[in-house]
Amino acid sequence: MITTKLYLDCRGVKDGSAAPLRLVITLNSLRAFLPLSTSLLPSQWDAKAQSVTARHPRASSLNAFIQQQKVMVDSIILRLESEGRLTGLRANQIKDLVKEQLHPASQPKTGLSPAFDEFIERKSGRTSALYMATKRRIIAFLGDEGKWAGLRFEDVNRKWLDCFVEFLALSAPSANARNIHLRNLRAVFNYAIDCEYTSCYPFRGFKIRPTPTRKRALSVSQLRKVLLSEVPEHLCMVRDMWALSFMLRGINVADLCALSSVDADGCVRYTRAKTHKPYEVKVEPEAAAIIARYGGHRQLLFMLDHYKGYRIFYTRFARGLHALRDYLNSVDDGVHVDELTSYWARHSWATVAALLDVPKETIAAALGHGGNSVTDIYIDFDVRKVHAANRRVLDYVLYDKGAPVI
Repeated sequence: MITTKLYLDCRGVKDGSAAPLRLVITLNSLRAFLPLSTSLLPSQWDAKAQSVTARHPRASSLNAFIQQQKVMVDSIILRLESEGRLTGLRANQIKDLVKEQLHPASQPKTGLSPAFDEFIERKSGRTSALYMATKRRIIAFLGDEGKWAGLRFEDVNRKWLDCFVEFLALSAPSANARNIHLRNLRAVFNYAIDCEYTSCYPFRGFKIRPTPTRKRALSVSQLRKVLLSEVPEHLCMVRDMWALSFMLRGINVADLCALSSVDADGCVRYTRAKTHKPYEVKVEPEAAAIIARYGGHRQLLFMLDHYKGYRIFYTRFARGLHALRDYLNSVDDGVHVDELTSYWARHSWATVAALLDVPKETIAAALGHGGNSVTDIYIDFDVRKVHAANRRVLDYVLYDKGAPVI
């Protein structure tokens, strides 16, 4: 049962100061507070009588105003209940609906569609494309653009999410593929809550459960075959770029293309496109030799001199890696490379580092993970540990030095 009551909110108010008067909407012992643009001293409010006392010079007019507001809110709640629009909603969600009905002209963007578009505008590159893909799946789920334009945050509840998951399963059998869209939608809700567009949060009792992904790391013998084998001339560049990615701790293609220079101390520094976190990678001699062979004019490497953007290079690079894998597998030496993509360089680096007993904290720092805990705030991780770990990985893979003790 939904109830409403007037409440003078004295929480955090200093003695002698006025406190805001609010209308409390209560449902299942959960409360939401609707402001009434009125402040009173504690001595000017009678909580039992639910009225302003005669100590306030405008007691009569204020009592008329607040009672009018309460009647309006009660009427709105009654109407929304009769229309079935409050089913499954929480107190905060009901408050948002009531507020929207009370002050429609002054409401910020409360629709999911404009907030989603606003959120996408803040993203770029591959991230923006992923959110656009989620938007298209929601529109397909709803059936037309008109329903998407009119979709409210309050419409997205647990039942809606369950139905959306069932729809996604028709075209995405993988749970992890579906989870991408669910995480994107959740991120938009978090953004909208931060912007105070809504207080609705349907993910509170909805779990996004990932399933374990298959291994995407090469074994040491496979790595050595990729990095050390003689390959035809037309595959040299592809193999060298993959090797460079591995030697730079699994740098992805977008960041590899965007590298500007090697600093005087022998490091490349960049901000990762995906996470916007700063990276520093020491360029070991093996990586420096590859960079010297493929130097560019616009950037450190040649790719953007010949391709309009990294995506075009990435597409051709991916095709080249398939051809490289097929060629390597044509050499029957007992080592078979099942798959070879740009992602495997990063996973393979981390796997070898773990094999060499490099501490998890160092591997995490090398991959750019973490950085948000209280401990991370107080401890500036020594990047020299990461440089040393990379050297150990290269020595073991390329020269069989420092083999792990098993």
